[in-house]
Amino acid sequence: MAAVDPRHYIATLDVGTTTIRCFIYAARTNGEPLTVGTAYDHVDLIYPAPGWVEMNPDKLWNSVLQTIQKATEDAKLTIDQLTCLAITTQRNTFTCWNRNTGQVYHNFITWKDLRADQLVNDWNGSFTLRLLKLGARFLHFFTRSKRFLAGSVIKLMNPQVTMRLAWVLQNNPALQEDVKTGTVLYGTIDSWLLYRLRQGTDCTRQVEHVSDVTNCTSTGFYDPFGQEWAGWALNLFSIKVRLRNLRHARGSILTNMFHLSQQKELLPKVVDNSYDFGHVHESLLGARIKITASVSDQSASLWGNCCFAKGDVKITMGTGSFLNVNTGTKCLASVHGLYPLIGYRLQGAGTGAGTDINYLMEGASNDTGSIIEWALNVGLFDDPAESATMAMSVPSTDGVLFVPAFSGLGPPISDDNAGSGFIGIKPSTRKEHMVRALLESLAFRVALLYDCALKETGFSFTSIKVDGGVSRNDFICQTLADLTGIAVERGEVTDSSALGAMFMAGLNAGIWSTKRQLMDVRKVEKTFNPNAAGRVQRLKQMRAWERAVERFKKWYILEDIKNLD
Repeated sequence: MAAVDPRHYIATLDVGTTTIRCFIYAARTNGEPLTVGTAYDHVDLIYPAPGWVEMNPDKLWNSVLQTIQKATEDAKLTIDQLTCLAITTQRNTFTCWNRNTGQVYHNFITWKDLRADQLVNDWNGSFTLRLLKLGARFLHFFTRSKRFLAGSVIKLMNPQVTMRLAWVLQNNPALQEDVKTGTVLYGTIDSWLLYRLRQGTDCTRQVEHVSDVTNCTSTGFYDPFGQEWAGWALNLFSIKVRLRNLRHARGSILTNMFHLSQQKELLPKVVDNSYDFGHVHESLLGARIKITASVSDQSASLWGNCCFAKGDVKITMGTGSFLNVNTGTKCLASVHGLYPLIGYRLQGAGTGAGTDINYLMEGASNDTGSIIEWALNVGLFDDPAESATMAMSVPSTDGVLFVPAFSGLGPPISDDNAGSGFIGIKPSTRKEHMVRALLESLAFRVALLYDCALKETGFSFTSIKVDGGVSRNDFICQTLADLTGIAVERGEVTDSSALGAMFMAGLNAGIWSTKRQLMDVRKVEKTFNPNAAGRVQRLKQMRAWERAVERFKKWYILEDIKNLD
C-alpha cells in the first residue's frame, strides 16, 4: 500500500506594484514549509499623463493565470494536486466593471496615482472638512470616544481610494450612466480577482461580490471602529463632489454610491480573512482550486513576520516603507498622522470559538525602493547590493544630506508638496557620500514613523521585524537599529507577504491549528543590535536631516518653482 503524502501544496499569489509572483509551498503540520515552485512576471505600469499610474486589467489577468500555471509546473505538480490558493495583493489599486458583461470601465488606477491631487488639496482645505473636524473635536471632548478623536484630525490622502474613485465617477461618462442602473461594481485588486477567478471563462456568470476586510480598511471610506462602510463619509464627500454632466441627477455621484452600497450593488460585501471564498473555476486552469485566504500585502507581511502579539512592530521596505504596530483587540485613534486599520479578522480558524480580530496602527513613506531604483538609473551605483558597501566605505556623508520625497512626505511631516534633493554638496563630495546620505535618509524616514508609533501607542517596543527587498541592505538595517535603540530582526524570507498569506491559508485549511505553530516555523536570518557609541552621532545626523527637510517643504507651491514648469 502506497504511503500517503503528508505534504499540502499551497499556491500563494502575490500581486505587487511592480511584480506578480506565485510560490508553491509544501506545508506540513509538523515541519518547516518548503518552497517547491516559483514564477514571476513583471507588471507593466502605464503612465498616460503626468502623475497618472495605471495597470491594464487584461494584461494583469493573463499574467495572473500564467504565473500560477508556471509556478505549478516549476513545482512539477498538476493543478489538481494543489491543496488551496492564497491571495495577497497591494491595497487601494482599483477598477470598476460591469456585472452583466464583465467589461471594465477603466484601467486599474494604482495607489501611487496622483490624478485626484487637486481634489485632495481642495477637500483638505475646505470649510466643510474644517467644520467636520471641529465637530468631531467637540464630540470627543464630551464622549472621549476615539472614533471622534480620529475624526478631529482626518486628512484625505492620495493613496486612499476615496478621491480617485470620486474622480473616476466624475470623468467617465459610461460609468456615470451605468451606475444609475446598478450594474457597476467597484473593487480593489483582491475583489476583482476573487470575482474573475470564481467566474471562470464566462464573464457573464454572476458570482458573489466580496472583498476581505484588510483590503477595505485602508480605502478611506471604511470605518475600522464600526467595521462597516462609512456611510457618513460617503454622504460627506457628496457635498463636495458633484456630477456636472448629469443634469437630471439628484445630488452627487457619491450620494448615489452610498445608496447603491446599501443595496450591495456597487461596493463589495466585506468579509473575514477566513471566509469561504469558493474555488477557482475549473475552466481557467483545468481544475478547481479551493481559495482559503485573501489578505492585503501589509497584513500578510504581518503574518509572515509572526507579529501576533500586542506591541509587535514590523516594517516592510519595498517600493514604499510601511510601519505596522499590532495594537491588539483595540482600535486606536491617531493624532500624528498614523492610520488605524484592521490587521486581520478570522472566524473559527485556529481561534477556537468566536472572532479573532486584530488592529494595527500604520505609518507609511511612499518612497523607499523607488529611491533606490532612481539612484540605480542615474548611475550612483551599478547594483543595489553594492550600495551598503559604498556607504560603509566612508565614515560620514561629509555634510551631504538627501530628502526622499518623490511622492511628498507622509506622517508626521505630512507635506504632499515637499521636494526631493541633495543639500550640502561640496567640491570634496564623492559618490560614496551621496549614496550614504541617500540610504541614511530612508532610515530617517522610517525612524520618524517609529517615533510617532511610540507617542501614539505608549507601548515599549523590544524589537523591530523588517522585510521587503530594501531590508536586505545591512547599512539601512544597522542605521535603523542605532536610531531606535532596539534590535532590528530580519527573517530568512524576504517575501514575507507571500509567506504570511500561505500561513493564513494553512491555518484556515486546518494544516496548522494555532498561530503558535507558525511562530515556531519562522526563521531569523540576521539581527542588528544598536550600537550605543554610534547612536549619538546617528541622532545628531538625523537632527541635521530634519533641518534639511524644512528647506524642501512646500517646494512645489512656491511661485518661482511653479513658473519654471
